[in-house]
Amino acid sequence: MSSTARSRALQAMAVAFALLGGCAEAPKAPPPSGLAELMEQPAERALLDGIRAYDDGQYALSETRLRSALQLGLASPRDQATAHKLLAFITCTSDRLDACRDEFRAARSADAGFALSKSEAGHPLWGPVYRAADQ
Repeated sequence: MSSTARSRALQAMAVAFALLGGCAEAPKAPPPSGLAELMEQPAERALLDGIRAYDDGQYALSETRLRSALQLGLASPRDQATAHKLLAFITCTSDRLDACRDEFRAARSADAGFALSKSEAGHPLWGPVYRAADQ
């Protein structure tokens, strides 16, 4: 799958997760009813921008956007876990292993069903940190 196709697929998944995800609190406004409305939500927009930057290899920009998405209050626990997962990947590859472990723990805390895929869990840099974060 090309980088562009992967990026579009991830964007579509993020949108679907945001549309299907639940809120921990009662929403202040009705949830977005379509993609255009979802893209107007600052947190979800920042998440998509962060995913896009990650896919383009712009890791510093991706980290900034993902942290912004979390700070702005992503509504979906699954979106929160996705942001933390990508932050874990970024921090692991930049040799910030304690931060990497903390991001994996935050992903699990946000979404109890969070788990890396088999290939992600087998990665030589973040796989061992992911397994250690489980303890």
